Amino acid sequence: MKTWTAIVLAGNRPGENGFAESHNVTAKALIPVGGEPMLGRVLKALLGSPSVARIVVLAQDAEALLGGDLAWAAAEARISTAAGGDGISTSIAGIAGTVAAPWPVLVTTADHALLRPEMVEAFIAGIGDADAAFAMVERRVVEQVHPGTKRTWIKFSDGHYSGANLFALTNASAQTALTFWAKAEKDRKKALRMLMFFGPTIFLRAVTRTISIGGAAAKAGKELGLRVKVVTLPFPEAAIDVDKPADLELVEQILAGA
Repeated sequence: MKTWTAIVLAGNRPGENGFAESHNVTAKALIPVGGEPMLGRVLKALLGSPSVARIVVLAQDAEALLGGDLAWAAAEARISTAAGGDGISTSIAGIAGTVAAPWPVLVTTADHALLRPEMVEAFIAGIGDADAAFAMVERRVVEQVHPGTKRTWIKFSDGHYSGANLFALTNASAQTALTFWAKAEKDRKKALRMLMFFGPTIFLRAVTRTISIGGAAAKAGKELGLRVKVVTLPFPEAAIDVDKPADLELVEQILAGA
């Protein structure tokens, strides 16, 4: 049943303009992947997901993104746009739970060019009764298929994990998670600094490999007063986004071999 609002983060981060300009586009979300803007690939994956009722493209100038090759998205009834603010978390907080983006909310990114409906559905199926959830992929799953990819790995007792750019906020209580997100946002690519935001106990147990990723999520949730769950996905491509030219090259190779 279609009940979820999907928010697609499509704004430019500091330092990304050069990447976009090198591909003759005005925003990173518009860089061509497999012959079409990667934002378009993400939107099609979400439109093909049975659980997604509506999609909101969130960016500094979101309307400007839906032109040219993405004019079809502007005409799609299930897709709307919203203007982003100074940071990701505050931008999400500004629309999550509103008429434009009612609960429950799924968050993903425009550079998740390999996103597929089955990834979205597997993530949603694993959320259960959590207030907030996030998707991860274990290192062995990724490197068995794509040994050359370089990801940010966070190490726990049960494995090394990388984010899958899928987040869930199921109700108003999850706004607390956005406050945490705002603090951690600048260090999202630095594993040890990210762990420090979960508190000294989780940090030390993660560094000494004495806590599992699920245990860390549950403990962090307790600190926040939330039911927080990590959903581990079996899809290696779920951990691959397009942050840099090497990522783009890998994604193109994957698509060419699909």
